[in-house]
Amino acid sequence: MVEREKFDHIEERLGGIEGCRDYPFADMAKLCLVPDVIIPQKFKVSDLDKYKGTTCPKNHLKMYWRKMGAYARDEKLLMHFFEESLARLAITWYTNLESSRICSWKDRMAAFIR
Repeated sequence: MVEREKFDHIEERLGGIEGCRDYPFADMAKLCLVPDVIIPQKFKVSDLDKYKGTTCPKNHLKMYWRKMGAYARDEKLLMHFFEESLARLAITWYTNLESSRICSWKDRMAAFIR
C-alpha cells in the first residue's frame, strides 16, 4: 500500500510539472517588474538589510539608496534590485505590484512608503 501511495504521489507531481505549460505566466518576461533592465557585467548586489515591514520605510529607502549609490543614475537597475532588500510581507507586497502602474523609481518609492 505504501508503494502505491508513493507512486500516486509521483504521478501527481509529474502532472503538476507537465501542467506548467498552461500556466498563465508562462511568458517569464511578463513577470518582470522592470523590463529591459541592463545589468552590468560583474555586478554584485551589496549586502542589503532586509525590510520586513516593521521599521520605517523611509529609513529603509535611504539605506538602500546609499548601498546602491554607485548606480544611483540607473533607475531601472535600482528598481530591479529593490526586491533584494525586502523580506516577509514586504516581498509579497512587491511581487503583487502591477507593473503598468509603477513606471519609475519615484513611483516605486511612493508606493513603498504608502
